[in-house]
Amino acid sequence: MATRLGLSLPQMKQYDIGRDIPDVARAAEATGYESLWVFERILFPDPATQGLYGVPGLPWPEQYRSVADPLVSLTLAAAATSRARLGTSVLVAPLHVPFQLARSLASLDAASGGRVVAGIGTGWSHDEYAAASVAPFAQRGKVLDELIDVCRAVWGPDPVAYEGTLTTIAPSEVGPKPAGPLPILLPANSPKAARRLVDRADGWMPAAMGAEQLKQQWADLQALAEERGRTAPLQSVLRVNTTYTSEAYTGDDRRPFQGSVDQIVEDLVAHDEVGLEEILVDLQGSVRDAQELKAVAAEVYEKARAAGI
Repeated sequence: MATRLGLSLPQMKQYDIGRDIPDVARAAEATGYESLWVFERILFPDPATQGLYGVPGLPWPEQYRSVADPLVSLTLAAAATSRARLGTSVLVAPLHVPFQLARSLASLDAASGGRVVAGIGTGWSHDEYAAASVAPFAQRGKVLDELIDVCRAVWGPDPVAYEGTLTTIAPSEVGPKPAGPLPILLPANSPKAARRLVDRADGWMPAAMGAEQLKQQWADLQALAEERGRTAPLQSVLRVNTTYTSEAYTGDDRRPFQGSVDQIVEDLVAHDEVGLEEILVDLQGSVRDAQELKAVAAEVYEKARAAGI
């Protein structure tokens, strides 16, 4: 079976979100993309007190100065499409009140006919945690665990009841329910996170860092799943953050997924050989506008399929 291909929606500063998100969603579905994805950034600290991804001195991209809300973005895409799955890669779960997020995801899934995929993680920005004021950064793992529990409860049969640190749900009817099984995908960037994924999630959502590294991570995760007695197969969606250039990148320091469409496709082929189920391609950060995004996305899709993906 061919690897599914997905495309990230235009949420960043250079886009007109009300016009461009539905437009790109329709075009991507017509091209053949099987899923549409959003990410989450809630603010742009200026000056930044913390580097991108928590790396000291690494600047935040200028496009992060304005990033559309992920669930509003997916709602726009849901209304403009009929087949493509609607995924988050990722929601920073501890920035959200667990019960409210569980209900929002369920409502979107019901409205879209069962197309939602909940990719969630803990994030890294101390400033975002302070602004969200749900829980301190130091408690992010515990909040993620509770949010998963609350989602499972809210999405399950009534009466729903739950008692946790942040959340108390008296026995209640809570609807709407998801239209079908609503998968939860997690990254696995530490041994503890890998155990959480294997024990509690439906699948894995890594970011591409190189084909060999990805292959080793996938093998390690599969071995951990066997060791811990998991019987359900792990779903898998690889996130690919590209740095697109109209001409081929000629420097010796080229990173994976940096350069022309042909270079991006070459890297997609190498990563596809690892055997994950789905690859989502994020092109939005390095194109000028929605028209260029649609054109480059169509070219990537056509050349990737022609290359055997």
